[in-house]
Amino acid sequence: MKEPVSEQSIDCTHSVTVKEGFVIWLTGLSGSGKSTLALELSAKLNTFIHTEILDGDQVRQNLSKGLSFSKEDRDENVNRIGFVANLIARTGGCCIVAVISPYKESRELQRQRITNFFEIYCTCPIEKLIERDTKGLYKKAINGDINHFTGINDPYEEPDNPNLIIDSNKLSIEESVNIILSKIKELFINQ
Repeated sequence: MKEPVSEQSIDCTHSVTVKEGFVIWLTGLSGSGKSTLALELSAKLNTFIHTEILDGDQVRQNLSKGLSFSKEDRDENVNRIGFVANLIARTGGCCIVAVISPYKESRELQRQRITNFFEIYCTCPIEKLIERDTKGLYKKAINGDINHFTGINDPYEEPDNPNLIIDSNKLSIEESVNIILSKIKELFINQ
């Protein structure tokens, strides 16, 4: 796995151009910081590139309504998200995907389909995720009240080679965003 790059932020006061559209794919267990990072990143990136967020909870209510949490339906959910994300990137925008996407194979398929795919693995020890769980989902899964809960009674396959690893237990949101922006700047942005 790759180590995080040095902290550096994008100076948006100067002329910034984007080489081409791209997809930032945030994967990790529930509570690992994907949605929070997506919102913070979007606020920074939206100053110079059209940015859309595809958040797992919102996608489930709209684009993937009716899908279960079986492996097949989870894969279909990731395929639908990848299709929309790729459309946004192909038109020159940035799509930030914040979904658990628990299976390596389905994430790798998106990497193959999306030209500028940037995978970020949001990690955090399970004990901390349980501790910070505001919705009480981990407790319900541990008690058997929720089936197919990723990380408890359903698998999560860690990425073998993500573009970046963000440990939300060790890094603040600001530090994480700066690290991500530094790498995005290097790959996709002209300043």
